[in-house]
Amino acid sequence: MRGSFRGIKRVLITYLGVLASGNGSNFERLAQAVLSSEIPNAQIACLVTDRECPALDRAGRLDIPFFIFKPVDFALAVEWTGAITDCLKNHKVELVLFAGFLRKIEQPLLAAYKNRILNIHPALLPGFGGKGMYGRRVHEAVIAAGVKESGVTIHVVDEQYDHGPVVWQERIPVEPTDTPETLEAKIHQLEHTAYPRAVAQYLKQMAEPA
Repeated sequence: MRGSFRGIKRVLITYLGVLASGNGSNFERLAQAVLSSEIPNAQIACLVTDRECPALDRAGRLDIPFFIFKPVDFALAVEWTGAITDCLKNHKVELVLFAGFLRKIEQPLLAAYKNRILNIHPALLPGFGGKGMYGRRVHEAVIAAGVKESGVTIHVVDEQYDHGPVVWQERIPVEPTDTPETLEAKIHQLEHTAYPRAVAQYLKQMAEPA
């Protein structure tokens, strides 16, 4: 007796590539969100770093392929970015996610993944962004400025630091008692909820007919 596959809907999987430079907690949170289907119909194909860092240990524990591309091993920045681009393509990556990736990328990657690279920034862009603004430096600047709120921004990556179109923002108040350390802890927790939501929404938009 021959079976029929009529009516069975094929589920397409989108392969994600994550770039990180540090601890990797956002990378691991994204991996958890994929496994729990908070980010549906997706799979993290690989992790790419620019140095030895704790994110690599997380990838090993999660059984996710990882690769290190150190800029010092390449004569030109464009060659370094090209090697990363080739790695992502070889793993069929369709959307690239920066998770604490601290280096500016060159055109080969931007061209190959136009409008398909997202970054998370621990402040409300366009404020408190730009070259050198990462980690606790951002929260120190927020506290020093005396602003009433901060948050996280997920945006499309372009040629400039922290500059591309914003796709998601979430806000929290900055309390009078906050220090850079307490604000950093609160923002970090917010990142872990906001980034999976933003990625899920962006993938949904990518799947919609133009």
